[in-house]
Amino acid sequence: MDEAAARAKIVAEARSWIGTPYHPSADIKGVGVDCGMILVRVYVDLGLVAPFDPRPYPKDWHLHRGEERYLQLLLARTTEVAAPAPGDVALFKYGRCYSHGGIVAKALPLTLVHAFAPYNRVIEEEIARNADVAARLETAKFASWFAAADEGVAG
Repeated sequence: MDEAAARAKIVAEARSWIGTPYHPSADIKGVGVDCGMILVRVYVDLGLVAPFDPRPYPKDWHLHRGEERYLQLLLARTTEVAAPAPGDVALFKYGRCYSHGGIVAKALPLTLVHAFAPYNRVIEEEIARNADVAARLETAKFASWFAAADEGVAG
């Protein structure tokens, strides 16, 4: 499968989670998922990343710890990129560390599929329309499985 088709498949799989209720540490489509586990389910279930499970973790871990747990887990399987493309991951700093992420559905305007606690579900939205997330764009990080695969890192 070529890269464009793989990226489209990632976005389609992420969109299939839209409407799933937000639930910390859950990973069942239609029942519950959080912003970390949707990334695990999409990339692992498509066979792009070797199976792993970052749980257990408390729902407020990012408020009490300074280590970049989410970022480290992600960057162990991807490569940081300057600009995202569909199928890549966007990460935002909440609390003391990077602790919220979503799958890029569209690069311009930046549109994500993400499990967002304030909306209590998985949504697709232009980030510029969400003041809370948009305010964090300046420090956002973007990561790509494709760049990692090219470097032999992914999996």
